[in-house]
Amino acid sequence: MSRRLKEYGLIGIGLVAGILVSLQFSAVADKDTELPLPVEELRAFSEVFGRIKTDYVEPVSDKTLITSAINGMLSGLDPHSAYLDADAFKELQVGTQGEFGGLGIEVGMEDGLVKVISPIEDTPAFNAGVKSGDLIIKLDDTLVKGLTLNDAVKRMRGKPGSSILLTIVRKNESKPLQISVTRAVIKVQSVKSKLVEPGFGFVRVTQFQEHTGENLATALQNLQKQNNGPLQGLVLDLRNDPGGLLTGAVAVSAAFLPKDALVVYTEGRTEDAKMRLTASPDNYLRGSGKTDYLKDLPEAFKTVPMVVLVNGGSASASEIVAGALQDHKRAVIMGTQSFGKGSVQTILPLGNNTAIKLTTARYYTPSGRSIQAKGIVPDIAVEDPATAGFDNAFRLREVDLDKHLSNSQGEDKSEPAARPAKGQTKAKDSDTKVEVAEFGAKNDYQLNQALNLLKGMSILRGK
Repeated sequence: MSRRLKEYGLIGIGLVAGILVSLQFSAVADKDTELPLPVEELRAFSEVFGRIKTDYVEPVSDKTLITSAINGMLSGLDPHSAYLDADAFKELQVGTQGEFGGLGIEVGMEDGLVKVISPIEDTPAFNAGVKSGDLIIKLDDTLVKGLTLNDAVKRMRGKPGSSILLTIVRKNESKPLQISVTRAVIKVQSVKSKLVEPGFGFVRVTQFQEHTGENLATALQNLQKQNNGPLQGLVLDLRNDPGGLLTGAVAVSAAFLPKDALVVYTEGRTEDAKMRLTASPDNYLRGSGKTDYLKDLPEAFKTVPMVVLVNGGSASASEIVAGALQDHKRAVIMGTQSFGKGSVQTILPLGNNTAIKLTTARYYTPSGRSIQAKGIVPDIAVEDPATAGFDNAFRLREVDLDKHLSNSQGEDKSEPAARPAKGQTKAKDSDTKVEVAEFGAKNDYQLNQALNLLKGMSILRGK
């Protein structure tokens, strides 16, 4: 059968309250595919459909049954393939602009409960005190057990200004916590920057959006102006960044890599799923009609000593950037092992403004490493004492998700451990706290370790 589909590649870590999932790239493909119909299986489907229509305790509409069948077919593949109804499809598209309605938490499913992977900075959930690792057991008066992730996310969405009561189980708390969160139209500032010390800049990317590349270029130029000249070192913070647009990941990588250096490539069953994306305007502008916002970026940023901070909440686009800079030996990766979301989801629009989100390929770093179910292992392991033990013991990763896509190169268990930083100790589980450091705070342990490394590198360069 022949059909014309407008495809949007998509990377992300999962569903976010308010549907924090982002489009990557656009392409149009003609597909002529003849597939044999599985007659016996279709007959069984028809019989089940008929039995439900005639014998179920209450009448069920054809639409409900068909939609449920589609949901089951996709959710049975892997954690990231899904059916998007009209509302979810609309919010998916709105989310790429960096503005959407909801609570501002990135979530996954664990043992039938909603697990908070990370709250997004400066959002209602973050400000209300929701933390990474929290298990949500009730949404208002509705038990989460038995709901799908899609259902739970829909209940967390709502009109800005309305409230929802989250009942949460948190490690080291003797009884469930109740946190009221007021929904809002969430505007995520994807790039923040600060001159933390003379000569040393700090840039955080909280999410990869449509304008992240432009915002990064502006932030870097402002840092150089504030410093009255080239920087001696730069820290790029990708901690708790759940991903976003692929074009944003390529743009951020291109800001620090030589022109045309390979950033990432993908492998899938179809030709459309096979890409090689380099540090070239063609790959991060992708026909948008924009002028090249990296063209006037000072050349000093191609060589400035860099440290990239990652943790278990760094996923997808974040891992692409960290992997590219690591493989090209452009930056030292510091922190804890990343999430391991290395698969490509393509949005295939259907009729009635609905779509399916289908896993179509795997990501690979420039040296050929698969990110899927492995993540990026830092060059130097630095665990924040405030969250010590959490990333290894309590944070949900791709490899922990039911039906996750396998890694043909071996999964997380076979990955060599990164070397610990000198003098670092690991806190006991009983000391575990889950806090997101204030931007550029003086007590940000990992940031301070990164700055110490950059200062040492600066001294060596001077000699």
